Amino acid sequence: MNTAIQNAFQKRPRLLLILGYGLALVCLVWVLRDFHLMQELRQLANVNWKWVVLGMTCDVVSYGIQALRWKFLLAPFGKVRLTRSIRAVFSGLFANLVFPLRPGEVLRSYLLSNSEDITIGRVLGSVGVERFVDLVIATAALAVVSLFVELPRRFQRVADTLAIVTLVLLTLVALLILYLEIKLGASPPSGGRRRRLPGKFMAVLTDLHAMGTAPSFYAAVLMSLLMPFCQVLGMWAMMRSYGLSLSLLAAMVVLLIINLGVSLPNAPANVGLYQVFCALGLSVFDVDKTTAAGLSFFAWVALTLPLALLGFAALLRSGMSLRSMREKVKGLPRKSARSSA
Repeated sequence: MNTAIQNAFQKRPRLLLILGYGLALVCLVWVLRDFHLMQELRQLANVNWKWVVLGMTCDVVSYGIQALRWKFLLAPFGKVRLTRSIRAVFSGLFANLVFPLRPGEVLRSYLLSNSEDITIGRVLGSVGVERFVDLVIATAALAVVSLFVELPRRFQRVADTLAIVTLVLLTLVALLILYLEIKLGASPPSGGRRRRLPGKFMAVLTDLHAMGTAPSFYAAVLMSLLMPFCQVLGMWAMMRSYGLSLSLLAAMVVLLIINLGVSLPNAPANVGLYQVFCALGLSVFDVDKTTAAGLSFFAWVALTLPLALLGFAALLRSGMSLRSMREKVKGLPRKSARSSA
């Protein structure tokens, strides 16, 4: 796994960068066609800033919950300090705001591995578990939403595809867990020592099995439910501040569509993709494109600014500067490989 990640970073094709910036430019052009500066300034004068503060707070809290979830996932491998986990999460968020293609996931893994003395392979594995649990929850949320909201056909096709992919992945995970249970339970070694399974792949599976069967995993799943709930509250508060009286269910739909959109190759801070998919999500509820365009920029700025400030502070607390972070992102694969050796 480490070799694959190393190759992905060292040989990262320029095509993805070009695609990411190209998509951002096309999306911005599409959204800005219906963005009117004077109308937006008048709208800002009527914004309810109490709702804005609530939305910012909920969004920031959601990433604190993510850090707590990360601590629970890594509990089988050592005691992770919550302050270090929070610092790593916000440092990674800041890296995603500065660099394209979201390198913050690997950066935060390296920072936590380095500070908590847990191998980079195990930390990266926990990030993979996070993403898998998020995928399952997002798919379940889409299924629930489709019962109450009539989604456009293009979104319904995406939801169906995501459901199929998730079902296949869940089946594979269940088979792997069954295989490991049989492998670890067969002919236990004498002396009560843990059986060593040959091969790096089996070692990775064993670590993932340890995470998934630990008592702390249930607390991590609970945090995985609380995290998107806080983000939905944040989006709902942004809508309310902008004068849109939409429901929490509508905020969930918009957030799901945004999250699906920003999973594509992207520019720093998801600029462009965030705006266009926010506007598309709002169009499901018949919000006119001009209002949707204005809200997409307003929500993006309001929700990104606190993460940028807190992320920069977390980066400095980690002993890094902008220059050292740039060098670290470029050199992460080599350092990750050495740390896990």
